[in-house]
Amino acid sequence: TGQFEVPLKQKYLLWFFGLIILSLGILIFRAGWLQIVKGNYYQEIAEGNRIQTSLIKAPRGVIYDRDGQQLVRNIPSFDLVIIPNLLPEDEIHLRSLITLLSSTTGKSRQEIEKIISQSNPASLEPVLIQENLDREQVLILETKSWELSGVRLEENAIRDYINGPYFSHLLGYPGKITKPELTIHPDYSLTDYIGKTGLEFTYESVLKGEPGQKKEEVDSSGEVRKVISFQEPTPGHNLVLFLDADLQKKLTESLKKALQRTGASRASAIALDPRNGGILALVSLPNFDNNLFAQGISQEDYQSIIQNPDEPLFNRAISGEYPPGSTIKPLIALAALEENIISPEQQIYCSGVIGIPNQYNPQIITYFRDWKAHGATNLIKAIAQSGNVYFYTIGGGYDRIEGLGIERISKYVRLFGLGQSLGIDLPNEWSGLIPSRAWKEETFGERWYLGDTYHAAIGQGDIRVTPLQITAAIAAVANGGKLYYPQVIDKIIDSDKNIVRDIKSEIIRKDFIKSKNIQVVQQGMREAIISGSSQALFDLPFKVAGKTGTAQFGTQGKTHAWFTSYAPFDNPEIVLTVLIEEGGGGSQAALPVAKEVLQWYLSQ
Repeated sequence: TGQFEVPLKQKYLLWFFGLIILSLGILIFRAGWLQIVKGNYYQEIAEGNRIQTSLIKAPRGVIYDRDGQQLVRNIPSFDLVIIPNLLPEDEIHLRSLITLLSSTTGKSRQEIEKIISQSNPASLEPVLIQENLDREQVLILETKSWELSGVRLEENAIRDYINGPYFSHLLGYPGKITKPELTIHPDYSLTDYIGKTGLEFTYESVLKGEPGQKKEEVDSSGEVRKVISFQEPTPGHNLVLFLDADLQKKLTESLKKALQRTGASRASAIALDPRNGGILALVSLPNFDNNLFAQGISQEDYQSIIQNPDEPLFNRAISGEYPPGSTIKPLIALAALEENIISPEQQIYCSGVIGIPNQYNPQIITYFRDWKAHGATNLIKAIAQSGNVYFYTIGGGYDRIEGLGIERISKYVRLFGLGQSLGIDLPNEWSGLIPSRAWKEETFGERWYLGDTYHAAIGQGDIRVTPLQITAAIAAVANGGKLYYPQVIDKIIDSDKNIVRDIKSEIIRKDFIKSKNIQVVQQGMREAIISGSSQALFDLPFKVAGKTGTAQFGTQGKTHAWFTSYAPFDNPEIVLTVLIEEGGGGSQAALPVAKEVLQWYLSQ
C-alpha cells in the first residue's frame, strides 16, 4: 500500500512513555508553583505551627467613690477557646471532641460546629466557645485535657460590682466584644471584654490597660516546648468619682419608699455639687443588677429585664424627658427681671384665673387657671407659692404687662442648659425640647398661640427637660450664676494611687445673669420653705431653698411629682432634684424624699 505502519506493541509503548512524560511535567509544574508562587504562604503556616504568639490580658482598672470606697473589683474566670490550626484533622477525632465540648458546656453540637466552620483553619488566634465557665466545667475539662487537642482554657477576669444595683446606671458594665465593635477597635481580640454602658463605656480607653505578649515554641500537637519571649501586661488606670456611695444608697432607698408610698413605679434623682458640677449621686428606678450582664446573663434573666414595661435599663436621670412644671419658674422669673418685664416689688393681682378672648371671636374666652387665688403677688411670693397667674402674665403678657414671649423664654432657659446636651461623662444623655413657633409649624402644621406661651411659662405644654438639666440649672441659681458641665469623674489614678490626670471642673457659661436678680430668685426659693409650698422643710437644722413642681402630662390628668432644692442656703454644698413619675403632687410625693436625704447628708 506504500504506507509505513507502526506495529501495535510499539504504538502502546509510545502512548505509555507519553503519559509518563506528561505526568512528570505536571508534577514538576505543580512543585514549582507551590515553591515559587505559594512558598511564602506555606512557610508562614509552618512557622505558625512552630511559633505561637498569645496575648496576656491586662487587669481592668477599678472604680472608687470620692472617699476611696471600691465599687467594682475583678474576679478570676475561665473562658473555653479553640485554636483552629491545632484542632484534630481527622473527622472521627473532631466529632468526638465536639461531643465532649457540647456535653460539658451545654451548647449544642450545631452551635460548636458553626463556630469551628466560621473560623480560619490556619489560624492560631483563639476563638471563643464559652465564657465564664463554672468550677465543675473547668474540672471536667482539666481532667480530660489529653482529649482536647486544639482546645484551651484561657484565664480571664470579669467584673464583680459591689452592691451592683445601686450603681448600675452609673457604672454600666463590660461584655465580650462583638464583630461590629471589633471593626471599630481592631487592636482588640474576639475574646476581649469592652465597656458597653455607663462609665465602663465612656472610660474604656482608660480602664482597659495594655495586653502583654507571650511567644512560645509548640510542636504539631500544640504542646509547648519553650517560652521564647514574655512581656508583662500594663494594668488599666483606676477612676475616682465625685460620687458619695453612701449618699447614692440612701437616695435609692428613700426613692424606693416613695414609690411604695405613692404606688408609682418609676423615679429618678440627682445630687450635684454646685461648686464644681460634680455628681454626688444619680439614681434611676427601676434599676438592674449589672453583675448579670458582666458575668454572663441567662436568657431568662435577660428577657425579664427587657420585657419589663418600666424599662430598668433606661437611665431616666439623664435620658428621660418630662414637662418640668413649676420647677422652671425660677428661670422664667430671672428672664423677666433681666428683660425688665417686671421689678421684684411690682405686684400682679391674682384672682385665681385669667381669661383671654379669642382674637377672631371675642365672645369665646379661654381661661387659664391657678391652683388658688393668691391676691396681690410680687415675684418672691409668686415663686414661694408657685402662682400660675403671675407667671402666665410675665411669660405671655396680660393687661398692661408685655410678657417675655416664647423667643425670650427660649433664650433664657437655654442659657441655663435646657434644650441641649450638657455633656455629662455618661452615654446617651438626651437634650429635651424647648418648643418654638417654627417647631410647632413643622411638627403639627399649626401656628403658635398665646396659650402656648402661657403653658411654657409654667413648664407645661410641649416643653421637655431631663432631671439632670433641672439640677444643673438650679445649681447655677444656687452658686450665683455659673453653669457647670456635670461630671461623674474627679480624677484618674494608677495602681499605686498616683494621680494620672486630675479632671478639672469646667464652666459652660457664667455672668449671663445679673447677681442682684439671682439674689431675688434665691430669696423666692428660700421663701418657699418659710411660708410657701415647701414648708415641710422649715424645721430642718439648716436653711434650704427649694421649688416644687406638679407637671401634668397626657390627657388623663396624671402628674409627675418634682422637687428641686439646694442647701445650706447661705453656702450651698448640694443641689438635689427628685422626680417621681405619675407620683402626684411635688409637695406630697417628691419633697419628703429630699427632706429625708438632705437631713441625713448634712448631718454626716
